[in-house]
Amino acid sequence: MAESKFFAAGSSESESSDSENEQPVVPKPVTLTTKSFMFSDDEEETKRVVRSQKDKRFEELTNSIKQLKNHKKIKDISKVLTEFENLGKAFSKAKAVVDKEGIPQFYIRCLTELEDFVKENWEDTEGRKKLSKVNARALATLRQKLRKYNKDFEEDILKYRENPVPSGESDQEESGSEDDDDDDDDDDRSDFRGAEDFTKKKVLAEKSKPPKTTEAGYDENDDDDDDDSSDWDSSEDESTSSDSDIGGEGGLMQYKLSMFLKKDKGPNDKGKHKKKPKDKKTKLKSKEGIDDGGGWTEVKGSSLSASDKAKQLFAKDTEITHAVVSKKLHEILSARGKKGTDRTDQIEFLKQLRVISDKAELGAGMTVKLLFNIISSIFDYNPNVATCMKPEMWQECLKQISELIDILIDNEDTLMVGENLSEESENVEDLDQTLKVRGCPLVTVERMDDEFTKMLQGCDCHSTEYVARLRDEEVVCHLITKLQGYLEMNGSRSEICRVYLRHIEHLYYKVKSEQKRGDGNKNPELEKSSDEKAEKPIDKPKTEEASSKVSIDDMCKFIYSRDTSDRIRTRAMLCHVYHHALNDRWFEARDLMLMSHLQESIQHSDIPTQILYNRTMVQLGLCAFRHGMIKDAHNALHDVQSSGRAKELLAQGLMQQRQFERTPEQEKIEKRRQVPFHMHINLELLECVYLTSAMLMEIPWMAAHAYDYRPRIFSKSFHYQLRQSEKQTLVGPPESMREHVVAASKAMKKGDWKQCRDYILAVKVWKLFRQPEQVQEMLSRKIQEESLRTYLFTYNSVYDSLSLNLLAEMFGLPASVVHSTISKMIINEELQASWDEPTQTVVMHRGAEPSLLQNLALQLADKVSNLVENNERIYDTRHGGFVQFKDRQGQGRYRRQNQQHYDRQDRSDKQDRQDRHNWQERHGRQYDRDRSYQQQQAQTTY
Repeated sequence: MAESKFFAAGSSESESSDSENEQPVVPKPVTLTTKSFMFSDDEEETKRVVRSQKDKRFEELTNSIKQLKNHKKIKDISKVLTEFENLGKAFSKAKAVVDKEGIPQFYIRCLTELEDFVKENWEDTEGRKKLSKVNARALATLRQKLRKYNKDFEEDILKYRENPVPSGESDQEESGSEDDDDDDDDDDRSDFRGAEDFTKKKVLAEKSKPPKTTEAGYDENDDDDDDDSSDWDSSEDESTSSDSDIGGEGGLMQYKLSMFLKKDKGPNDKGKHKKKPKDKKTKLKSKEGIDDGGGWTEVKGSSLSASDKAKQLFAKDTEITHAVVSKKLHEILSARGKKGTDRTDQIEFLKQLRVISDKAELGAGMTVKLLFNIISSIFDYNPNVATCMKPEMWQECLKQISELIDILIDNEDTLMVGENLSEESENVEDLDQTLKVRGCPLVTVERMDDEFTKMLQGCDCHSTEYVARLRDEEVVCHLITKLQGYLEMNGSRSEICRVYLRHIEHLYYKVKSEQKRGDGNKNPELEKSSDEKAEKPIDKPKTEEASSKVSIDDMCKFIYSRDTSDRIRTRAMLCHVYHHALNDRWFEARDLMLMSHLQESIQHSDIPTQILYNRTMVQLGLCAFRHGMIKDAHNALHDVQSSGRAKELLAQGLMQQRQFERTPEQEKIEKRRQVPFHMHINLELLECVYLTSAMLMEIPWMAAHAYDYRPRIFSKSFHYQLRQSEKQTLVGPPESMREHVVAASKAMKKGDWKQCRDYILAVKVWKLFRQPEQVQEMLSRKIQEESLRTYLFTYNSVYDSLSLNLLAEMFGLPASVVHSTISKMIINEELQASWDEPTQTVVMHRGAEPSLLQNLALQLADKVSNLVENNERIYDTRHGGFVQFKDRQGQGRYRRQNQQHYDRQDRSDKQDRQDRHNWQERHGRQYDRDRSYQQQQAQTTY
């Protein structure tokens, strides 16, 4: 095929660049039309690119990561979720390459950045509310999937966070790989840019200065970006070409067209187009800031690191004295809170100042003063009150507080600290007198304890991070105990009460193994415990080696007798009751709660104290239930459970309110009041205990007052569950806890105690008790007794007499228990019956009881009376009542008419009541005789 002029023009350019000394041949401008760009199938040749499996798979990953970054910038979370799923699929395809080469660093960085992105958007409550429904749903799904997916990369992500690698510096991200063996890879990389970008680059090169060449022989003025340098090959022909090659219209057009042509390579041209290896030493030197001959140096900031700055606090020849250190301390503290002050540098300055002070042996007074300021700076490191400390700052805070308390204990005779001391009265220089430092270690420990609670609130309660933070509670309790020992010798009464309360609040919700459940079953009114025999008036109790019961008793008694503030005494008493109830000391907990009279004044307390009161009442109810005190358990749980806001009242989470919406500030305040997860009370167990107690009380009452028009209701929530079950057309087997209680209630109505027991014991929440076997045994006994009472209330009109042995056999109870149960019913006038001792039977009396028809008639009379009253009220409302009559005479006449009407109504009601009374007298004579005989028999048998 004949060579065209177009190819000839392209070849002249390559020949002109063979020698630097020859003058370049400028071709004549060639007028081209669009037909020159239309290649036929014969002329167009495509070159097949051979790429390794590693490059293909890593390119797929990098493309997905780029798309992911773009979606993150615009916060299109739904697209982020989709691209994250595509990224996971691409990584699964690259599994063979990953197993051979290892997990690429840029992939770990992508997962880490995505995790931070999700965490930032999830913690931004206000921003989440502004998201669309699609993005909000996608954010929750992405958070769950990412947490599950990142479990396989926890170690790699942790290592990356310790030593993060900036973008573009990982080995896998360097586009120019070291393993290119032939020119195919070079051609592949040259395809990433088009002719237009190449032309722009050449035009810029034309305007710039002539390029400088290094000893290695390649151009230093090329773009030093890693990606660009790897994408483009630099040859000696291009670097040595003159301006005339690209000057003029023809030259520029020639470069544009040559980009679309395939150049034939001769056997000697193979080495010219190979990519020049990177000079790693030169690159390393340029990063260190050393000039490598090309004029490129790294610009470093003028600021030094925090440790280097701290070492330059004083000049070398400066004499370290108290005055010099105090002056420097004042300078550091004066910059506190100013704009531009680095908080990390300030902490390092103070720590280095303390090291210098210790080396100069300036005394314990100066050390304690510096420690107070260091701890205060650590607390102020986080300016946001709503968030918690970082883990590294928290560990440093614990370390500094421990050193502070140790120094105070070692120098308690020569060193005095107090928050009431002024700066003028401080003494840190004169070692002959008592050293005085302004500061309060108790306030420091209280703030540390509050920060610990805040850290637990900020963690995900189901994560390993929460468990790791919870391990620090042992250190916190140890610091409180050490401070307690110091204040018992040197503190005031109010300070001792405050530190005692802090100690109690870390003990009251814990169960100790040395305490047995049986200890709480004894009534303290009948038998004195060993603790009461050894009781002595305490002044400063020692609680290091004592059990939690003795420790809390001693500390609470001290607070009761010495505290002058109501809040500390109230919280101590509630913690005391909670601990008694948690450890099954029912009588002690009940008596202490009744003696405190907190039910009358708790509404005037602050909200955290009210939350503690709710928690105490709930724990008291659970304790009563474990001991079989069903009525007491129901009464204790009623206030919290009947409101429907148990989760909110116990500070175990926030609930959506339909009536009003919380402002962001209110939501933040309520989140700070939340109880840490390890102190939560199981809400499902609480509801199950409440509904079961209501069932054991309501079902017998409903059976005894089946014909009452307005029966008394113990639990509205229990009746609501019953009504919901009755509305269902098809009732299947119970599944949830509430359905089990409803099914058990229906079985108890029929007197089927076995089915009732099976439904109740099938609930799995009973296993949450420490001794579930004893609780289930108590429940079985209570169900048998209440089923017996329900059966007697329901079917007493059917029987004339019932055998004691038959009832005992029917309900699986001992004869003595059946006898006592029926006797109580007779004494309380719940059952109209009497005992026949020779035959061991209970005889029913139905002479004074109204029949079914009479009960229905009484209900109808009550309903008609209420209907008449409602109609009269509606009539008065519509016709204006007294207001329509303007003249006084008409108003008086209307009042007299109404008064006469009400008088007639009252006489009619009185006549009805008198008629009912006469009816009861006529039919009640036999009832009175039977009642007297019945009471005599019941008293003798009971």
